[in-house]
Amino acid sequence: MKAKKKNVIAIILGGGQGSRLYPLTETRSKPAVPIGGKYRLVDIPISNCMNSDIYRMFVLTQFNSASLNAHIKNTYNFSIFSHAFVDILAAEQTPDNPTWFQGTADAVRQCMPHFLNHDFDYALILSGDQLYQMDFNDMLEEHIKREADITIATLPVNAKDAPEFGILKTNSESCIESFIEKPAKELLPDWESDVSEQMKSEGKHYLASMGIYIFNKKLLVDIMSNKETKDFGKEIIPQAVGHKKILSYQYEGYWTDIGNIDSFFEANIGLTEDLPKFNLFDNDNKIYTRPRLLPPSKFQKTTVDKSLISEGCILNAKEINHSVIGIRSRIGEGTIIQNCYVMGNDFYQNIDDMNEDVKSDRQLVGIGERCFINNALVDKNCRIGNDVYINGGNHLEDFSNELYAIKDGIVVIKKGAVIPDNYIIK
Repeated sequence: MKAKKKNVIAIILGGGQGSRLYPLTETRSKPAVPIGGKYRLVDIPISNCMNSDIYRMFVLTQFNSASLNAHIKNTYNFSIFSHAFVDILAAEQTPDNPTWFQGTADAVRQCMPHFLNHDFDYALILSGDQLYQMDFNDMLEEHIKREADITIATLPVNAKDAPEFGILKTNSESCIESFIEKPAKELLPDWESDVSEQMKSEGKHYLASMGIYIFNKKLLVDIMSNKETKDFGKEIIPQAVGHKKILSYQYEGYWTDIGNIDSFFEANIGLTEDLPKFNLFDNDNKIYTRPRLLPPSKFQKTTVDKSLISEGCILNAKEINHSVIGIRSRIGEGTIIQNCYVMGNDFYQNIDDMNEDVKSDRQLVGIGERCFINNALVDKNCRIGNDVYINGGNHLEDFSNELYAIKDGIVVIKKGAVIPDNYIIK
């Protein structure tokens, strides 16, 4: 029994200030952070919805939303004869809600008047900072067939990872009987659930909430009438256990939470593997983003290995290894890039501007000549001079200044930073 797609709306939670992804979130919201060289994080849940024939989506955000607004406006333009849309709902003060969003549930509560302007039977609630490819149709069909009040997507995890998640325990009918937030390791033996033989063989005996929910409309409206509850994972789900029929929908594919610099860096570099866990080359699970009409990338005397190169790049580098190179990147002669995500640029410098910069001894947009950059994230529109040496790794302590930050050994060059010639980070 298939859910009527017109009766489903998707609510994508943009998250809070994104402090764990700082400095990438210094001037942009979390969903607007570039990923994979040419995409934005928000493209992932939106693409999953579109691939599942869900075309009515709201993105909820409140911090630095200008670039997110621009990206969605320039990307998701549907036919005027369809009911499809991607709307951004930013936190707004009203007579009933004078404050900003106080949590995931509070964000949904404050935006409920906008949702109720549309006809829907089910609300699909998603996170805006996760990397995965999932067909929501199966989850919706199970929700309807089993007559659930709430369905939660769950991921089998091992004992090492379980303390980082909300862990659910199910009965023989896959209904959730109990819930615990970030359990201590000594409690885990009591929290095993029934998982597939494949998951058991991998030592994954525990079901973690993925932060993906389906709510029946009436229940969601009723829950949102209680203004005391602020968060889905910490309050609404635990309070509903034992009182509502909550179904666990097990997902066994690749999924990662882009919660901090380390996981963000790992997810991007993981795209360069021979068989990446997140497949950008899947015909049935396309990732949609803004069509920029850029020229092909151009190489000169560059050795490239295990790397993704986006459109519109001018690359004279000596070597690019195990790296993701974003749109419009410019890298000078003799430079070595390894284990890096270079986000690229929002514009090209014309010849006159470049000549003027050279005359003024100002670094050009991009990465200069004879540089060595390892274990780094280079944000957009940076100007990195010649003979710069950056060697990230666990030998570096966390640090931040106006040019760069170091988190978990990863050097993050801040957006628009100007790094002078001969600069060294090691």
